[in-house]
Amino acid sequence: MHAHHTHHEAAPRHEPPLPRALLRAPFTRRAWSEAAYCLIGFPLGLAGGTVLAVVLAVGGALTVSLVLAVVGVLFLIGGLWLARGLGGVHRALASALLGERTPEPPSFRPGDGFVGRLDARLRDGTGWRAAGYVLAKLPVGALGAYAVLWWITGLVNLTAPLRWGVFGQRPEAGDPEGMPVLTPIPFGGLDADTFGGTWLAVLVGIATLLCAPWVTRLVVAGDRWLVRALLGPGRLADRVRDLEETRALAVDDSVALLRRVERDLHDGAQVRLVAVAMGLDMVKERLDGGEQLDLARIRQLVDGAHRNATEALTELRDLARGLHPPALDDGLPDALATLAARSTVPVELSADVPHRPTPAIETIAYFCAAELLTNVIKHSGARRATIDVGQRDGLLTLRVTDDGRGGAAPGAGSGLTGLAQRVRTVDGRIDVRSPGGGPTTVVVELPLHA
Repeated sequence: MHAHHTHHEAAPRHEPPLPRALLRAPFTRRAWSEAAYCLIGFPLGLAGGTVLAVVLAVGGALTVSLVLAVVGVLFLIGGLWLARGLGGVHRALASALLGERTPEPPSFRPGDGFVGRLDARLRDGTGWRAAGYVLAKLPVGALGAYAVLWWITGLVNLTAPLRWGVFGQRPEAGDPEGMPVLTPIPFGGLDADTFGGTWLAVLVGIATLLCAPWVTRLVVAGDRWLVRALLGPGRLADRVRDLEETRALAVDDSVALLRRVERDLHDGAQVRLVAVAMGLDMVKERLDGGEQLDLARIRQLVDGAHRNATEALTELRDLARGLHPPALDDGLPDALATLAARSTVPVELSADVPHRPTPAIETIAYFCAAELLTNVIKHSGARRATIDVGQRDGLLTLRVTDDGRGGAAPGAGSGLTGLAQRVRTVDGRIDVRSPGGGPTTVVVELPLHA
């Protein structure tokens, strides 16, 4: 085991060179899906945004009047209801064409009574955020239509020679100019007044089609951001859901731990201690019996009680070590060094932890390293492994890498699902990269304070 600082990079992703990617972009499924999204989204956004803007504007204007305030409130509530529905349509469209899986926002919770229901509707944060997206879709949809125009004009330009042959007029007597073929470009028109000029239009069309996917992707990137920010559950709802899930996981983990401790005590140390008590009772009976002492038998009983007491202490010590490894008393780096030294696979350790985390974080990091190292030994067929632990941006980062066969995935009997649940209880995260053939890299990020 060698302890020094090393740097481990994730396996590089094989991507086509930039020139090839530029040439292939117009023919990819992603480019056409994004273009279809812009094409469908423009009329949907235009109609929905216009109607919603009118409804909200009318509702806001009517609420100014005391006489028509109730009608204005009903208009606003209707607008929020419409915004929720349109938001669901846009979310489904983004999921179908862009693969943008945005979780559904929480369902509306009505208040009590007529006034309470009106108040709850007007305070519907999900509805207002959906309304914000639908209104923002007006300019974004217009940009999407402009992006689709690049595709259309590029394709039209490619047909310039064909259109010249079909529609172009030959010069006649008294008309030396003839009639040019107007070939569009995204910023205006291109006059092709000769057949040779149509091939210039073809070059412009090719350049336009090569640029079209990137124009579309830029518009879609902004739309994706709006979908995530305005059509999802919202940060507060996400945080509440995460806290509920992590609280449930923490409770389940605590219950499972208590049951394991109870089972281990009942089946192990308790049995040993009962045997000790019975042996000592038998010794006491023989000493108080008044008959001739059988020293050999008494010595045998005392030896048995001593052996059971020693084994009970060992089991209790192992049980305590499972709750909090003694190696952590001197800090996480020393505990990991002990763990690496006991490994049957050579482990290279690099540890740089200038600020010691809280005991709970150290314990989770230690058990994560132990479980990942066990996976390396049992499943990977690796010849060597590395453990790299450090601190960055207020996080404790644990990286375990091996040169094994790869293919590790949560739910495949590797214990990664349990690690992910344990890490989530303290708002941590785990990232697994294990392509077939290896190498496998697992990164665990934990806050310094639980």
